[in-house]
Amino acid sequence: MDRTVVESGLRATTRNWLVGARLKTMPATFAPVAVGTAVAYSEGTVIAWRAALTLLFALCFVIGTNYFNDYSDGIRGTDAQRVGPVRLVGSGRVSSRQVLRAGIALYVIAAVTGVILAATVSWWLLALTVFCALGGWFYTGGSRPYGYRALGEVGVFLFHGIVAVCGTVFIQLERIPMLALAASIPVGLIVCALLVTNNLRDIPTDTGAGKRTLAVVIGDRWTRVLYLLCVGVAFASALALIPARPWVLLVLASLPFAAAPVRRVVIGMHGADLVAALEQTCVLMLAFGALLTVGLAW
Repeated sequence: MDRTVVESGLRATTRNWLVGARLKTMPATFAPVAVGTAVAYSEGTVIAWRAALTLLFALCFVIGTNYFNDYSDGIRGTDAQRVGPVRLVGSGRVSSRQVLRAGIALYVIAAVTGVILAATVSWWLLALTVFCALGGWFYTGGSRPYGYRALGEVGVFLFHGIVAVCGTVFIQLERIPMLALAASIPVGLIVCALLVTNNLRDIPTDTGAGKRTLAVVIGDRWTRVLYLLCVGVAFASALALIPARPWVLLVLASLPFAAAPVRRVVIGMHGADLVAALEQTCVLMLAFGALLTVGLAW
């Protein structure tokens, strides 16, 4: 076989897996861990190897969940018609079995990481590991996925907000101060805004596929209101931390990054036009999370 053809095939295969991993949404994984680490630093100290294992734990669970989501939606036919980026199973680029195995492999790595943390920090982290695994799989997997029952935003707020931030702090300090819980609220809300944008874009296709996201249930207009509330309350709840950590005021510097996606949502853009809003919300999340991290640690 021609070497050029082989290299082209490998590049295409790698590109498919990277698209399936949804790397553009990784700020939703990095931000909670960074914020939790900043809280731990401000309250005591940060142990580098624990921070590294925490990030590995989070990345493997999140990317593994993305593959499980791709698998479950694909075999249900939910991704047969998509406006956004293609999905591996729905597009037929990768077999459902391969995607399932990739998700399982990443969950195994996350589970091993969780066991190591449990053995060296606290055995309560085994419960956290099981909780994250069940939450990730049943988002779109199983016979009654909660992502299909208008509970996706609740799950995202819980896992990417409260669990991720407070779990990161607990791994470092072996306790959860009130500041950790307070800091998890703006993080969870800004990640929710990302999901709301995604589900707003997909209302027509999700409705046709029988996927009852919160956006499908409350409709286009109220989903746009929900997006504005998520962004607005995220900033408000972050600024409420100023009495404890004055440098949190820095998050206001991320406000300009909210202008473009908020405008697209407010003026009523639909379908493919909302893909840019989704990407811009990721940038907003990155800026918001970075500045909140600095503000909490300073």
